[in-house]
Order: sequence, then structure tokens, then C-alpha cells
Amino acid sequence: EVQLQASGGGLVQPGGSLRLSCAASGFTASMYAMNWFRQAPGKGREWISGISSGGTTAYADSVKGRFTISRDNAKNTVYLQMNNLKPEDTAVYYCAASLGWGINVEYDYWGRGTQVTVSS
Repeated sequence: EVQLQASGGGLVQPGGSLRLSCAASGFTASMYAMNWFRQAPGKGREWISGISSGGTTAYADSVKGRFTISRDNAKNTVYLQMNNLKPEDTAVYYCAASLGWGINVEYDYWGRGTQVTVSS
């Protein structure tokens, strides 16, 4: 059974940090690009970061310079280090796997989300 399990969310004050994890199982995750999305209340789902199977990274402008994506293929896990968090980062964060890399790829697998709330 294919699973993507996101974890690490929580409540954090503005300026704080969190590290999200996404553990993959049931497929060869190292062959896939891994991506993070988020969905804030009342808004659409937003792609925020991705890492290719070869380690190339990409970020949305909204998080560039604050968030860092990485992967550990030995653990089938992708991480999202989030620093200098802002209230507008409040959202449910999801991970997704894609064989393709770039614009307009299809996402093959989705995980359940983890809630991140940034508030004082």
C-alpha cells in the first residue's frame, strides 16, 4: 500500500521554526520528485517546494529564503525546514510524489496533511 505520511506540524509563534517530515512507503520514493503543498483556510492548494530525484530543489517565492527542502533516500523521507514563520504560513501542509519534474507535472501520490499554525 502506497503511503505518504506527513508529520511535524503544530503551533508556533511568529519567527519560530518547524521541521515537517514526509515518510514514504509502498513505492520506490527515491525515483520520484517529492513536493510540498499547503492549503490555507478558504484558499486553494499552493505548491511551495519540490526536490527532484537527483536533489535539485525549487521554491515558491512566498517561502524562498525561509524554507529548505531536503530528502533522505535511505529513510524514504523528505523534510521541510521552515524558519522565520509568519502568520500567513498557517495552513495544512501536504506532501506529494511525482515522477516528473517541472511545470505541469502530474502528482502520482498524495499524503494526508499536517496542520501548521503560526500565531502569538
